[in-house]
Amino acid sequence: MNFYSNPHAPRRTRLSGAETGLLVGIAALTALALLGPALSAGAHPHSFADQRTVWGIPCALDVLSNVPFAVAGCWGLVVLRRVAAGTLDVRWRALATLFFVGLLCAALGSTMYHWQPQDTGLLWDRLGMVLPFAGLLGLAAAGRVSMGAGRAVAAWVLVAGALAVVWWAHTGNLFPWAVVQIGGMLVVLALACLPRQHGALTIHLGAVMVLYALAKLFEAADHFVFAATLQSVSGHSVKHLLAAGAAAPVVVALHALRYNCLNGSPCKAAAGQNGVGAGGVVRRPCV
Repeated sequence: MNFYSNPHAPRRTRLSGAETGLLVGIAALTALALLGPALSAGAHPHSFADQRTVWGIPCALDVLSNVPFAVAGCWGLVVLRRVAAGTLDVRWRALATLFFVGLLCAALGSTMYHWQPQDTGLLWDRLGMVLPFAGLLGLAAAGRVSMGAGRAVAAWVLVAGALAVVWWAHTGNLFPWAVVQIGGMLVVLALACLPRQHGALTIHLGAVMVLYALAKLFEAADHFVFAATLQSVSGHSVKHLLAAGAAAPVVVALHALRYNCLNGSPCKAAAGQNGVGAGGVVRRPCV
């Protein structure tokens, strides 16, 4: 039995309004991905602005700028491990672990791709991106709707994202992948407008959205940024740094939880059944 479960707690048989709205949104995105028009990647999908070789590393800055993804992933896993076992619900831990391990996979996939840009590497790059994306959307939905919604959204992103990447690899149609990426961020934006669930991790979704939007902007302006900076750094390299920075709000939320516990104060969630708040954070002195 799950340590935090309560066998006597009544089970909900109806979806809440937020859960229903989220379900409708996910269904609409799925239909759009399946029925939408074909989208080509263009004639030169791998023509990045910065092609310089440094220290024997081809496309060096686009390769090396993936290091922050690995740093963020390792940092997050270390902080998560240091949060006391009785402080954070195992379901929150699972979603956070998916996010941080996903960052490590994204770092590896993107490094492989940018070392030698071609479709095969891009396949692994995008598959690596699916994992942290699923973890992030799962954490967002769990914090603003319910834990059940968080797990469902994470599962949808894992399945839909992987299928969209495979579909692109076989057909060249990028539209389903674009729906997963852009639609997923629209879901996060909508969730950011909802009040935080009682006891949820205090992840600043607004900061995540701003960093992600800036990352996409610099990605689109790859060549322009390279020219504007007198060929010192490209927009794609900056995109990597900003996207890795989007992990900071999750790490900060875990740091805050651990800080409260180390200072002997009750963890910030109000107690529910068996001492567990709605968001899965326990209210009791930490040891």
